[in-house]
Amino acid sequence: MIQRLAQLYESVGPRDVVQIAILAAVLYVVLHFLSKACGSSSTLNRGLGLVVVGLFLVAQVVTAALDLTELGRFLDYLLIAVLIGLLVIFQPELRRGLMVLGRTTLWRYFVPDTHPIADRLADAAEALSRDCVGALVAIQREINLASIIETGEVIDSQVSAPLIRTVFSPRSPLHDGAIILCNGRLTAAACQLPLNVQDGRASERSGFHMGMRHRAALSLSQETDAVVLVVSEETGRISLAVGGRLEPVSRDNLSRRLAALLSAPVKPLLRKAS
Repeated sequence: MIQRLAQLYESVGPRDVVQIAILAAVLYVVLHFLSKACGSSSTLNRGLGLVVVGLFLVAQVVTAALDLTELGRFLDYLLIAVLIGLLVIFQPELRRGLMVLGRTTLWRYFVPDTHPIADRLADAAEALSRDCVGALVAIQREINLASIIETGEVIDSQVSAPLIRTVFSPRSPLHDGAIILCNGRLTAAACQLPLNVQDGRASERSGFHMGMRHRAALSLSQETDAVVLVVSEETGRISLAVGGRLEPVSRDNLSRRLAALLSAPVKPLLRKAS
């Protein structure tokens, strides 16, 4: 046995060393990943994992050196069973680890800009636009809209397209006024927005005559950093008011444009508008 092990040692070349190094690096990454997911028991798990992996590698070397085919086949089956068992036992930890991995900044380069409420707002606005139902939604950013919220009815609910459509339904008692969204939640409805538009030529620059909803949206965007979504009752046109400017947006581009505005820093937008 010692002679065979010596021959095995002498036969190891640079290619084998590289393969062993790659395997060691992969095992280190897997153990490090599991240690983050397992929390306080990470040290114990890491030590146990190293012992198990070390014993398995030694057993593989011995079976290869002594030509123990049956034992090698048994170890292969055992490895498959152990891997399946680990997946079942550590399912919660693996799920938490995958969630941590998904929150890393690396994925931002591969995934397009998104925002938690952009799609829901876009779905609601598109449906309201098709039915020519007017809507006014103000999304709070850094400047607090508490004074506006006090003028309406407090709701404090999760944002959903059906809820927004229900609020702005002509038969709803809350359809008059604006919805205010704060921190990703629908905070209040039937809120009264200011109407003191500072620039009298804003209507001419926007390219269409502004009604009360558009004037209110433009006024709030001039006084605060809020993003205001407007749906025209007469034409079904969808517009966004940001930084004192009113911008018509197509239905196809609405979700993407909302995500870009809500994810962008506030100060550059205000400087651009001024």
